[in-house]
Amino acid sequence: MKGSITDMMQQAQKMQADMEKVQEELARAEVQGEAAAGLVTVVMTGRHDVKRVSIDDSVLTEDKEVLEDLLAAAVNDAVRKVEAHNKEAMSGLASGLNLPPGFKLPF
Repeated sequence: MKGSITDMMQQAQKMQADMEKVQEELARAEVQGEAAAGLVTVVMTGRHDVKRVSIDDSVLTEDKEVLEDLLAAAVNDAVRKVEAHNKEAMSGLASGLNLPPGFKLPF
């Protein structure tokens, strides 16, 4: 019995180390969101930090409200892509855990 508890603790420690590694990789990952067929783009990290914003010169002739809407759409697109990327990466890590359906890990 003692051996199985030790094995279980070692597995938990390995899983924690693996999870930390994946979280670090996800934080460094970059995704690009866009609006208006790429005329407005936003590059965002896995931590939802916006690194770059690119606005095509042709959009600068639009009204301020249009530009604001396009920027918001590009940011929202990037957020959705970050979430999908993070979910996909974490699902591979959690696949061997036999978690009940709907159980969410803390990320």
